[in-house]
Amino acid sequence: MRLCFVAILSILGSVAAWSQTKATYFTTEEMPDLVKCLPAPPEKGSPEFKLDVQRYKWGKQERKNPERAEMACRDAVWTYDALVDELDEHFGMAVSKEKTPAIWKVLEKSLLTVDQMRVAPKAWFKRIRPFEYFKEPTLTGEDDELRGEGSYPSGHTIRSWLTAMLLAEVNPAVADYVYARAWEYGNSRVIAGAHWQSDVDASRVAASIGFASLQTSKEFQDDMAAAQEEFSRLSIGRDYFVSISDVVPDVILEIRYFSTYNFVGNRVDGYDAPTALLTKEAADSLSAVSDDLRAQGYRLKIYDAYRPQKAVSHFVRWAADRSDTLMKAPFYPDLDKGVLFEQEYIMEKSGHSRGSTVDLTIFDMSTGKEVDMGGTFDWFGPESHPDFCGNPETGEYTGDNHKSPEGRSITPEQFANRMILRRAMLRHGFKPLDSEWWHFTLRDEPFPDTYFSFPVN
Repeated sequence: MRLCFVAILSILGSVAAWSQTKATYFTTEEMPDLVKCLPAPPEKGSPEFKLDVQRYKWGKQERKNPERAEMACRDAVWTYDALVDELDEHFGMAVSKEKTPAIWKVLEKSLLTVDQMRVAPKAWFKRIRPFEYFKEPTLTGEDDELRGEGSYPSGHTIRSWLTAMLLAEVNPAVADYVYARAWEYGNSRVIAGAHWQSDVDASRVAASIGFASLQTSKEFQDDMAAAQEEFSRLSIGRDYFVSISDVVPDVILEIRYFSTYNFVGNRVDGYDAPTALLTKEAADSLSAVSDDLRAQGYRLKIYDAYRPQKAVSHFVRWAADRSDTLMKAPFYPDLDKGVLFEQEYIMEKSGHSRGSTVDLTIFDMSTGKEVDMGGTFDWFGPESHPDFCGNPETGEYTGDNHKSPEGRSITPEQFANRMILRRAMLRHGFKPLDSEWWHFTLRDEPFPDTYFSFPVN
């Protein structure tokens, strides 16, 4: 787990003063006064305050979940870069000042504008923070930085909710995923002990008020249009991808995530058809692989290729639900579901979403059967590693199976079959993954930083 200490600005006027040195769409005086817009925070002893106390206790329980505690620590970092880095995981591409200057401009300028609004209500209501009220430390080590600063509203929540609204306007297709992450960003402040639930709830309203005000700025509208054009240009989308079947006519498709036979046990979000898509460059290289293997008596069989970001988000939700173990036996019998994130079997971003990664095996044309690789696609375990029972760099079979928790092994023939596929892929520009014998990515992929979200259709 990362170190949970974060640096937070503690002087109420500092954000407003700093923002005046940068370009904003409106001055503080031109923006709505949240003291007049928001209700007063709940009074001690009121039903609303009792709910705040219950939610504080809930937050302390959530800290016992290592993944959720780690998220709360990340969400406490008080920089625009850290905030955007969390929310753009479901946006469709990595957002930064260097790579997406138009999108970054509208985000930064909007945040600078709306950031100013929180100063007045914090000073006016002077609400004590929950960790001070209960005389307990925060999860994130923010105590000294936050002590004495008003709790109402939450600056972190205003920022995250506003950023979600902005990203959703740039790319409406992923609005639900971005909003879901921003919602948890606000909840992180309750888990940290830095804010009451009512602070967070009011802050989402405050962000919406700020967002509505931005819409009245012609400059904002022009910047948003530029951001949308940049997103469209960079994400190019379906038109730049091709169907593998069009490039490799004899390919066999078994698109597992369109079916229910996969580790989730259901059709995965974003798979609208049992087809396989790749960038043109990756597909052309795969065609060369196919020609190579066809000369050896094999055909390609594809399990997965381009994977939309919403499918990756589906995997993340599935992994977080530890009660769903429907497909444990065929895919991860040796593992507790709780370690799938830790051991990186499930990640919040996948190379597949960049469009140049493919999961595949080979089919023996002489026998009419799939070649025996000694293991199945999407088996979560060391038996899937290319170096299991052998050295993939030399192609030497060693029989070393010490990594297998159950003492499983693969035969020399099965290892050799894996090497047939691996060598052909490497010869034609692909690079392997060290944990999955079936997984390869084009070395010179055309979109190394873009995570596409259009569906497989």
